[in-house]
Amino acid sequence: MDIADIRRQYGTDQLSLEQLAKHPMDQFQHWLDHAIDSKLFKDPTAMNIATVDEAGMPSSRIVLLKQYDQQGFVFYTNLESNKAQQIKHNNQVCLHFAWLGLERQVIVRGIAEKLPIAQVTKYFLSRPQDSKLAAWASEQSKPIAARQLLEQAFSQMKNKFSKGEVPLPSFWGGYRIKPVSIEFWQGRENRLHDRFIYHVDERGGFSIERLQP
Repeated sequence: MDIADIRRQYGTDQLSLEQLAKHPMDQFQHWLDHAIDSKLFKDPTAMNIATVDEAGMPSSRIVLLKQYDQQGFVFYTNLESNKAQQIKHNNQVCLHFAWLGLERQVIVRGIAEKLPIAQVTKYFLSRPQDSKLAAWASEQSKPIAARQLLEQAFSQMKNKFSKGEVPLPSFWGGYRIKPVSIEFWQGRENRLHDRFIYHVDERGGFSIERLQP
């Protein structure tokens, strides 16, 4: 089969300026709630985060959204990972939520800021035990000769922290992405999709524009 022939018609919903919330985070909450309630997605909070390295080469990967509010979008990671090192070099990032079963996308461009240690600690201690152990066992993004070595490191951490709480590693943290712009995309018939983008204005408020598809 020629993949160029794979296509479908969109048009299960629409989006108009009158339907949009005044604040983009309220609009995001509405769409996220719909994605969760639809039961169409095993990971409705999954988001792609794109970063660039010192040479300007982009990278992207899927992470899970763990919190959002009027200030932005929060995720957690190993601070020695490729993504964290790239954010350290250039904290301008892009998030992408793809709820294609609902014919919707959200694109967030913003600035990554490290979270305070108290917030990171609170979240880390709420994680399942094995997830906390895995954070200690894995030198994220570093080469490893065999999976067996990773499993051995996990077993070692399991023995090391067999009694008491697993503490927060010094190399583990989180980021809040403070939006500069947030775009909402709704698939429509004949590829004439509805696109609206919220821009942060000088006073910290938002202006809204419709974009051509």
